[in-house]
Amino acid sequence: MAHTFENLVTLQRAADTAHAHVLHLRDQYGRPTQVEWTDEQTLTYEKAWKNWRELAAGVQAAVTEHAEAEKTSRYEVEVKVRKTARHTEAAGS
Repeated sequence: MAHTFENLVTLQRAADTAHAHVLHLRDQYGRPTQVEWTDEQTLTYEKAWKNWRELAAGVQAAVTEHAEAEKTSRYEVEVKVRKTARHTEAAGS
């Protein structure tokens, strides 16, 4: 399935949100090298981390597919997607 640019931006925002959640959990729980996490904290963090990594991998695959379909630079597509996703988020905050 070919992805539209708008779809790529939506995917990137989801990955960014998931990453922010991982960072939030790490800040909330403390770094595992400095504080011992409970089993529940560890499970919650691992689920969040896995979700982020899966979303990020999906973005990368979609960007590659889009760039190939459009016969354009993958790097340029990725930069434009990230810039659009993050600029619009900042403007809406």
